[in-house]
Amino acid sequence: MIVIDASSLAKYILKEENWETVRDHLVTEPYSLDLALAEVSNAIWKHHVLYRRISGSEASLMFDALKKLRADVVVFESFEVYLQGAQEIASKEKIPVYDALYLAQAEKYGNFVTSDEIQSEIGKKRGINVEYVE
Repeated sequence: MIVIDASSLAKYILKEENWETVRDHLVTEPYSLDLALAEVSNAIWKHHVLYRRISGSEASLMFDALKKLRADVVVFESFEVYLQGAQEIASKEKIPVYDALYLAQAEKYGNFVTSDEIQSEIGKKRGINVEYVE
C-alpha cells in the first residue's frame, strides 16, 4: 500500500510538471489523510485567487476532481489516528506536525509518494520506501 501526500495530490490536481507520475500511483488504491483535502483545496484557491494562474471555471473543475478522488480513488484516513506518531517525528526531525502526519501514515503502509524534498529525505532516513516526484 502507498501513501500520497498533499504536495503530490496538489501536483496531480493542478496538472503541474510530472503530474503523470502521481497519476500512475492512483491506480494502486492509495491512502492519504483527510487533511490533504484541505491542503489541496487551499492550493487550488491560491492558484485561482492569489496567483491568477487558473480561471474560476478551472478551479471549479479541480474542486470537482478532488471530490471524485475522495469518492472513488484515494482512501482518506483521519489524521487523528497518526497524531501521536507525528508529534514524535516532528520533534525528532524538526518539521511541522502536519508534514510529519504523512510520514507517520507512510510508516504504517511502507510506501510514500511526495513532492516535498524534505519529507522525502526524512522518509528515506526512517526506512520508508519513498518516491520523490519533483
